[in-house]
Amino acid sequence: MPAMSLNITAPETPAPLNNSMVVNCVAYRKDGSKIGDITLDAISDVLKTPDTFVWVGLHEPDEHLLDKLQEEFCLHDLAVEDAKYAHQRTKIETYGDSLFIVVQTAQLLGGSIAFGETQIFLGKRYLITVRHGASLSYAPARMSCERSPELLALGPSYGLYAVLDFVVDNFLPIVRDFREELHDLENDIFADTFNRQTIKRLYDMQRELMSMRLAAAPLQDVISQLVRMHPHLIHDELRAYFRDVYDHVFRVNESTSAMREMLSAAISVNLSLVTFGQNEVMKKLAGWAAMLAAPTLITSWYGMNFAHMPELSQPWAYPAITCLVACIVGGIFIGLKKAKWF
Repeated sequence: MPAMSLNITAPETPAPLNNSMVVNCVAYRKDGSKIGDITLDAISDVLKTPDTFVWVGLHEPDEHLLDKLQEEFCLHDLAVEDAKYAHQRTKIETYGDSLFIVVQTAQLLGGSIAFGETQIFLGKRYLITVRHGASLSYAPARMSCERSPELLALGPSYGLYAVLDFVVDNFLPIVRDFREELHDLENDIFADTFNRQTIKRLYDMQRELMSMRLAAAPLQDVISQLVRMHPHLIHDELRAYFRDVYDHVFRVNESTSAMREMLSAAISVNLSLVTFGQNEVMKKLAGWAAMLAAPTLITSWYGMNFAHMPELSQPWAYPAITCLVACIVGGIFIGLKKAKWF
């Protein structure tokens, strides 16, 4: 059967987007080729044409814009309500013949992890991404899809794969950077002196990795559903691609757990070394105190002013007492030296 011809042609110049919160709004043919940028008002006209689909990217849209999209795509009220209010947990929900997916995103800014959120609406003929907070633009993922029209011909589900793969691939560099920073902190970790800033940085890194694990771990269940379920939206040809994303998420979780264990060990080692160094100082102070205690005890004996101390009248008394004190102090020093207190 010959392919149906399309009545939509790409404009010579992209139509201006009617809202600054709209990052992109693009229409595609069934064969994966790009029709062109369209306005939000033109979405319904595009969807009236068979064998087309639309990819819309939004960044922190307001309620009016989301209501507009709900009208154009007939989105479910509960999904739109979740998209209006960010800070949702990572999840996947089925609403009729469409999916609503929430994923947490992470980005390394100034040595710290900043977290964001992306809500995704997936239908048979549309893909909508709504970004909140710290999140990179999905333009590179969209451009990568457009360079593979034979895969984009599988529909919006391939765009969903590209977005999820883009999100997950941004996790691994964060763990790698933290591992390199931990390597740079090794000299401070194994120092004998206590450095409050080192411990604080190690704790901050551990806390941020915990937050990242809480963001990445639930994503395994989401992608696992996409691998096994929703045949009306996910083409069988794409399940291998989603399995690859699942493998990447698994690696992120494993790397994050290993990194957190390394940070915990680093904190423990640093505190143990500091405690050991303090114990060594206390041992030396105790040894000097023991050597000072012997002459103090002997001289205090002669400071009691007894009337009858026969050795005081002898000419050898002072040298003898001095030699006795020196021998006692020397014996204590030798004993402590053998015990490695000095």
